[in-house]
Amino acid sequence: MAGKHLMVIENNQLRDILVEPGYINKDDFNLAIKEAKKQEKTVEEVLIEKDLIKDEQLGYLIAENLGLLFIDLKRESIDEKILKIVPELVAKEQQVIVFDKSKDGLKVAMHKPNYEMEKWLEKKTGEKVIVYYATLARIKTALKFYKKNIKEEFSDIIKAQVEQAKKRKTGAEELPIIKIVDLLVEYAYENKASDIHIEPLDKTTQVRFRIDGVLHDVVSLPQNIHDLIIARIKVLSKLRTDVHFSAQDGKFTVKTDEEKFDVRVSILPVTDGENAVMRILSEKARKFNLEDLGFLERDLAKVQESVAKPYGMILATGPTGCGKTTTLYGILKILNKPEVNICTIEDPVEYDIERISQIQVNAKTGLTFAKGLRSIVRQDPDIIMVGEIRDQETAGIAINSAMTGHLVLSTMHANTAATNIPRLMDMGIEPFLVASSINIIIAQRLVRKICSKCRESKEYTKEDLKKLGLSDELIAKSLGKEKKIRVYFGKGCKDCVNTGYSGRIGIFEILEMQDNIKELVMLKAPADQIQSLAVKNGMTTMIEDGLEKVWNGTTTLEEVMRVIRE
Repeated sequence: MAGKHLMVIENNQLRDILVEPGYINKDDFNLAIKEAKKQEKTVEEVLIEKDLIKDEQLGYLIAENLGLLFIDLKRESIDEKILKIVPELVAKEQQVIVFDKSKDGLKVAMHKPNYEMEKWLEKKTGEKVIVYYATLARIKTALKFYKKNIKEEFSDIIKAQVEQAKKRKTGAEELPIIKIVDLLVEYAYENKASDIHIEPLDKTTQVRFRIDGVLHDVVSLPQNIHDLIIARIKVLSKLRTDVHFSAQDGKFTVKTDEEKFDVRVSILPVTDGENAVMRILSEKARKFNLEDLGFLERDLAKVQESVAKPYGMILATGPTGCGKTTTLYGILKILNKPEVNICTIEDPVEYDIERISQIQVNAKTGLTFAKGLRSIVRQDPDIIMVGEIRDQETAGIAINSAMTGHLVLSTMHANTAATNIPRLMDMGIEPFLVASSINIIIAQRLVRKICSKCRESKEYTKEDLKKLGLSDELIAKSLGKEKKIRVYFGKGCKDCVNTGYSGRIGIFEILEMQDNIKELVMLKAPADQIQSLAVKNGMTTMIEDGLEKVWNGTTTLEEVMRVIRE
């Protein structure tokens, strides 16, 4: 880097790196430049957001062009003392992260490699500085390591404000309620929480975050500020602050350095006051690519084959919160092309998708799934998504649409793929219509992934597997001729809040409506008979899919057994 003051990749250089070798096509790149200007973002950010290239691949290509080493900061566990060699303000301003120190010198990640910064660090530490290139997204993520944890931050805020209130002989109203609510949302977003629960107790207000599907106690706040926090949330959501004994639902928008996202709010009266649940609808947290959801290669091929059909029905099934809608959004992402008209009816519409007409169910105006679906059919759609089939009327219209040249996507609540078939018949749908209209049924659950930073392994014997509830058949299939099998687990660390898990992935079973399955459907065969034949046809059951992810180190056996039993 000697003699260079600032190394910045211009758009022309980026074009040479990405378009010329064929990583991205020319039209997509030019469109990204226009989009970047419009949204006041970098071209790199837009390319990653539009999924035209992965962050890690882009970083590697740019680093190679600059003649630097590439570092993916997401994979690094950064020691706080090393990080704070560069003060937070300087790190933010210069987009610099000191991530490691070895006998070779100080390892520093930069988004805009800077000669002056390099020399300043050498002078300050007396160490040789080794510069790495890091993407902007990874630098921003690493900057969060500077923050205190939420308990410390709230504790400091409340202690300071309570002391001031005592001096002034004032009460809870002096506490910075706006800052407390802002911090709650900010920390939830940064910790990839899907929901914030604010619950009134006898003496305190308990705040909990749902992370990877599991609720965690985060902080206890003074009980006397509970009503003020609820009032602030109501103001943000444009709800009535004078109503305390009725349920209220609303929404507000939050803008961070990384993205703008919605927060859906539900206020409910309970015995000790009002309970608030805030759902964070971050598009960054939600992966819409089918490849990222956890389908095994053979199952992904089945889904893609079904998606390519011009009509019929694709059903996603499972309990609430198992990722059904995410799967359907992943399919919509493939189907969303200028030449097709896509309409959805959802309850609620959680994510806006460009070029798709999305209708929200509204009980107050009488807009039900069935009524909305009737209206959609008159809008000349090619593809229809129905958020959920709940009743006979909705089921009938959806099945009829699938039979008359539309591709219909929907969800149902059922434990296995095969269970949906008798359920549709119980709703009054004729067996021949079920057999003729359904292309595939996807049953799924979400399991937590092992934290990559603290992953360890151990060996399980046949007895260990039996204790966890595995059948003799599955044990024999898993062990083969071996007496032991290696499994992985997370020990627990700072990065995963000592849970041993970070992120979630799907486990699936996919029932294809093959001819012999159709024959059973026509005979009104029970679900277990249909399931058995589907397995003979080559269907991987959900537990087998989960076990494959256990043996390859993605999740734990305990986690798979937990969600299968739910």
